[in-house]
Amino acid sequence: MTARHFLTLMDLSPHELRFLIRRASELKRLKGPYEPLRNKVLGMIFEKASTRTRVSFEAAMVQLGGATIFLAPRDSQLDRGEPLEDTARVLSRMVDGVVLRTNRHETVVRFAHYSRVPVINGLTDRSHPCQLLADMQTYFEHRGDICGRKVAWIGDGNNMCQSYIEAAQQLDFKLHIACPPGYEPDAELIQMAGSRVVLDHDPKAAACRADLVVTDVWASMGQEQEQVERSLAFRGFCVTSDLLRLAAPDALFMHCLPAHRGEEVSAEVLEGPQSVVWDEAENRLHAQKALLEFLLTAQS
Repeated sequence: MTARHFLTLMDLSPHELRFLIRRASELKRLKGPYEPLRNKVLGMIFEKASTRTRVSFEAAMVQLGGATIFLAPRDSQLDRGEPLEDTARVLSRMVDGVVLRTNRHETVVRFAHYSRVPVINGLTDRSHPCQLLADMQTYFEHRGDICGRKVAWIGDGNNMCQSYIEAAQQLDFKLHIACPPGYEPDAELIQMAGSRVVLDHDPKAAACRADLVVTDVWASMGQEQEQVERSLAFRGFCVTSDLLRLAAPDALFMHCLPAHRGEEVSAEVLEGPQSVVWDEAENRLHAQKALLEFLLTAQS
């Protein structure tokens, strides 16, 4: 059987994504032991530091009866020049699934090509699909299906923004992106999304009557040297209470964390009544339990 991978949201059908979102909430409510992944092992290769992704995957495997093996670059032969293809061939003969958190999206694509078992994108420079599962689970739990709603993305056109573009296509909502000039998401992804996505440089237009307002840090991991330059470019793109008041009265605010209060979001918004960032962070655990159950039990 050919392994199913989860490298972007486009690897699953809209029906499968909605199933995972519902299943995540079911697993969240589940009481008592449930161990469908007993005796299964998840390999985790992380080139980038992590809090939520690492802890949520490790906790998810424990709660589902399985185990994890974590490898930082210095813990494997990858750091000494072993070809990625060889590592994929060997590791996938020893574990039941692999999570990669890498700098370049090409890395996870190449690894998946040579892997016998499911490969999950734990974050790349192109996308962060696991975070989107948690975001969508959170919205569904608070407001119901997101189909037909308006989502405002305010800030950098980064991997999170690009995963929101894919989510708009898969779950059929309108996405209004406001980025500073020069910080737009990939043009090909915008073109593929068609009328579901609007891109401009006006945070107020994006926030207007939005049902969900989302942002992220202005300088992602690996871009720290651009912090001063980006801080100047992103002036006016902070999600403040004034900006949030332009959204729908029952709009939610999300941020994948870590957040820089006073930069991309004000402390008042992050800690305010419309913020669901702590539910969103917790749901990384439950969304990943649903994803692991879906991918790893399908291989049995």
